[in-house]
Amino acid sequence: MRLGTAIVLLALGAILTFALRVDVSGVDLQVVGWILMIAGALGIVLELAVWAPRSRRRVTHTEGYGAPVEGAPVRRSTTEETY
Repeated sequence: MRLGTAIVLLALGAILTFALRVDVSGVDLQVVGWILMIAGALGIVLELAVWAPRSRRRVTHTEGYGAPVEGAPVRRSTTEETY
């Protein structure tokens, strides 16, 4: 579940629970609304806890160039990228 889907579930559940006053035989719309709000809140928490740390990856790439003379220093270049 992505963040947008979780927000939609949360909003739809709030509408069913607090704003809608309709009697449907065999279905309690307030209970359905609470279930949708819980699922939406859980989706938001999981999205932020699981996927947010992965979006901030740092990649470090180091290259070394061989020295033409034995024992001479090696030239290195480092590139850092943050996603």
